[in-house]
Amino acid sequence: MTNTVSTVERPRRKRFDLMQTPMEPNRMKVEICTDHEAMSAAAARRIAREFGRDRRLLVCLATGSTPARAYELLGARARKSPALFDHLRVLKLDEWAGLPAGDPGSSEAYLRRRVVRPWGVSPRRFVGFATDSSRPRLECERIQNWLARNGPIDVCVLGLGSNGHLGFNEPGDALRPIAHRALLSEQTRAHPMVSHTVVKPKYGLTLGMAEIFQARQILLLVSGAHKRKALNRLFRGEISTQFPASFLSLHPQTTVFCDCAAAAQIK
Repeated sequence: MTNTVSTVERPRRKRFDLMQTPMEPNRMKVEICTDHEAMSAAAARRIAREFGRDRRLLVCLATGSTPARAYELLGARARKSPALFDHLRVLKLDEWAGLPAGDPGSSEAYLRRRVVRPWGVSPRRFVGFATDSSRPRLECERIQNWLARNGPIDVCVLGLGSNGHLGFNEPGDALRPIAHRALLSEQTRAHPMVSHTVVKPKYGLTLGMAEIFQARQILLLVSGAHKRKALNRLFRGEISTQFPASFLSLHPQTTVFCDCAAAAQIK
């Protein structure tokens, strides 16, 4: 189980309130890069710049293949400039429910391998859902309470699900605002991260939409032709709970980093 990060005294940042924000869809900024490597480099530069502005920054990180290279590049920077990462706090966006502790497909294992060790993040500065909690409701409440005391998130790095999910906030008639156990779609259960498991996780633990949207900045990383349809839908300007990522157009500080393969159909 991940150790709880200790509270750090610092000036409180204003929380983003969706209900008090002018509804101006398609306010997102977009950076289209030639390929995945260029996209990863651009995203890593942006993240590092934010680290330099606030050494006690709280960053929330998604997992998966798309952000992996950006995290690797930041690891290289950490070896050259370790002071940049000395006080950084890392929050896990989501976790597969029911996986054994230490399972290589878990978000925990992914982030420890690609972020915690390469960036030099101490256990006290890394927090997230436990993979094997037998009491998921209480586990979600633990994360809710920690974020209420230590948040809001400064930079939230997200990926774009093919069905528009953010974290494990899946399409549906309604979206949950705070950390919760989510029923996963068949598409999500087929994710490569859990391809090795005989029984695919049915549920995931995830931050809710309000917690994500209280972030000061959101960086969305999208790569590959298989994300082309989803990215095109994102920029249509239609907002629907059936495509959770569509709400990103209402956040005042969302930047999309994508490669040409994903951006080919953006209109």
